[in-house]
Amino acid sequence: MCATCGCSDHDAVTVTALADGHARPAETHPHHDHDYAHHTHGDHHHVHPHAHAHHHDHAEHVRDHDHHHPRHEHEHAHAHQHGTLIALEQEVLARNSQLAERNRGWFEGRNILALNLVSSPGAGKTTLLVRTIRDLRGEPVISVIEGDQATLNDAERIAGTGCKVVQINTGAGCHLDADMLARGLRELAPPLDSVVMIENVGNLVCPALFDLGERAKVVILSVTEGDDKPAKYPHMFRASSLMILNKIDLLPYVNFDVERCIDYARRINPKIEVLQLSATTGEGMSDWYVWHRRQVAVDHVAEATP
Repeated sequence: MCATCGCSDHDAVTVTALADGHARPAETHPHHDHDYAHHTHGDHHHVHPHAHAHHHDHAEHVRDHDHHHPRHEHEHAHAHQHGTLIALEQEVLARNSQLAERNRGWFEGRNILALNLVSSPGAGKTTLLVRTIRDLRGEPVISVIEGDQATLNDAERIAGTGCKVVQINTGAGCHLDADMLARGLRELAPPLDSVVMIENVGNLVCPALFDLGERAKVVILSVTEGDDKPAKYPHMFRASSLMILNKIDLLPYVNFDVERCIDYARRINPKIEVLQLSATTGEGMSDWYVWHRRQVAVDHVAEATP
């Protein structure tokens, strides 16, 4: 279980390569063949034979001590549970950060630019990806990791462009994590000197906390959403390098204050870049391609530096 948000563990996660359509379960501790993906075995939980009896004796002691003060017993249990959840959350995030660094090293060693696209459901991530892949026409080569709780729908739209794509279905999980991405990359096998676009599960909360090893997070906000989204979900906008305001063709028909939205975002993250575009009509897409090529150029310069 993810201690940060309460979503399920990896038992229900599947990885599907659209090339063969075969869904593979994402096992918790598989044997990896990538150099970055070896796992330690330090997180097994050992159960002592006397654990139950000890718990029982402790509970009896609490009841004997506080049977005239039931509120004290509740507060003790609540404090203990709260402390356990904090410790588990820290463990989950620390382990994810370790795996994210391995992913980052793997990308850097192959001169692959990885971008993590995040948004609420329906903001237009898939439409943006499809148009980007078609417009850039393989320069550079783009591969996609598609994250959703269920279905292959978005991955099939991506595959229709001729782009190589792997679907990760998270079950009840509300975000991709570094371990899931590592398993997806095994199936994707992106070429050297290319770009991997990661379309995260639609959610503006937990994906902000889980580094995948990407170069940058790109948060996509549709003008059909509230212009105060950056203020409501500050962690996501603080973690992102670029905010794309999508569906600007609908601005005449919605109550969305562009300047107010940008002001909220820059109060939270003064360094965030902002682009306004419509992935449907193509308006503003050239600015996105300029930004995209600039990231690719940075990767090439870093690769050439001894």
